[in-house]
Amino acid sequence: MKPLILNRRDVFRLGGAAALGTAVGGSLIACSSAGPQLQYMFWGSTAEQEAVEGMLTSFEDTLDGELTIEPLYTPDDYDTKLNALVASNRMPDVAYISNGMAYRLAEQGKLLDLAPYFEDHPGIGGRLPEAYNYWSETQTFGTPAALEIMCLFTNKAAFAEAGVDLPPVTGADAWSWDDFVDAAYRLTVDQSGRRPDEDGFDPTQVARFGTLANMWSAAWYGLLLSNGVDVVDASGTTTQLNSPEAVAVLQNLVDLMHEHRVAPSPTQLGNNAPSTPAQLASNRLGMAIDGQWALLDISKSEFDYGIGVLPSYGTPMTASMGGAIGISAETEHLEEALALYVHQSDPTVVGLFGEGLWMPVEEKYYTDEELIATWTDNDVHPPEYRTAVVDYTMSSSKRYFAETMKNYEAIDKIISPALERVQTGEEEVQAVMDEIAAELNDGVLQGFYPNPLV
Repeated sequence: MKPLILNRRDVFRLGGAAALGTAVGGSLIACSSAGPQLQYMFWGSTAEQEAVEGMLTSFEDTLDGELTIEPLYTPDDYDTKLNALVASNRMPDVAYISNGMAYRLAEQGKLLDLAPYFEDHPGIGGRLPEAYNYWSETQTFGTPAALEIMCLFTNKAAFAEAGVDLPPVTGADAWSWDDFVDAAYRLTVDQSGRRPDEDGFDPTQVARFGTLANMWSAAWYGLLLSNGVDVVDASGTTTQLNSPEAVAVLQNLVDLMHEHRVAPSPTQLGNNAPSTPAQLASNRLGMAIDGQWALLDISKSEFDYGIGVLPSYGTPMTASMGGAIGISAETEHLEEALALYVHQSDPTVVGLFGEGLWMPVEEKYYTDEELIATWTDNDVHPPEYRTAVVDYTMSSSKRYFAETMKNYEAIDKIISPALERVQTGEEEVQAVMDEIAAELNDGVLQGFYPNPLV
């Protein structure tokens, strides 16, 4: 699942249905008289909607008609709509929840503590330790239904046309940043076939950009780690975003747009830019850093796609993440909600994993060859996926900082506008980072939530 973060561009990143028959994300919440219903609220692309609803149908089939599952697909204004449902005491039984909101709802007693159910439900208690979301030393609202990492997607035909080797598929062989920029130069062409480093290149008439300068913090978090720093120090109370290493990473992203001209600027993208998968499929992009979840939409497009590891500044790293999924503390269908919580994360029964949307949350699906094959041995996952994603996750990932920090909603309100400012190329990255560091370090950074399992 693509994580919902408060600043996500299309997300990763709640006015709505307070009464029966109220529209949520263009669909209708309408309880029928057919009997008891369990509501499941979620976000995502239309392809994700189809996949999630298929998963819910497969679970409903296990209930022998005793309960129906009502999907509440909500692609827009998700937090606003979920907040409205919570405020009106109509929280769905099970729901995707942005991590900052999930911690707040848990602390308010709105989410079920799953720790007491670990022993009787091994599918809940046997997951990767770092994936759990604890709001106290003993209380957890669980994990994401699945994991994700950031990786590098490619249009293989564009690489072949430009005469560029495909990106490495192991962390040990990862491109340097200079290698990445060089490939982006060679992939970028204007309508006359000129590259940005050739005389006569017209930046206003670009036929294909080499890459995107993704300023969403999840996209550059792995690059930051690779360059030896984090967003905050070990205590979680002092930012490192204004360090020379962090500023260098952010400046390099800005330079992709404004110095190298190998990535579209915000103005060139516009407010209604097609999705990254759509731009790759249409040959508008040669490569792009995006979440693994994009594989679902990419695999449904008619083009030859590939996947690689992120460029490295010395130590190969990427971000792992997953939007929280919680069970309402007031659910009237506790056993069914717990069973659905397990069902949704089982790659052997849920097609969302094999279809490219999700990655498993249990370690055995990354280490046992037979179990790896249950979700990757198919036409959706290219051959290089094994090393570029499965092995890369185990060797070179760290959980996205936004999912473990206290007070993240307030933190994001400072970081996201700053990133929007620097991506215009009109302000010095160092100056902007110094400015927000002063704000963040003045009591906004309050450390991390505990995780007694790690």
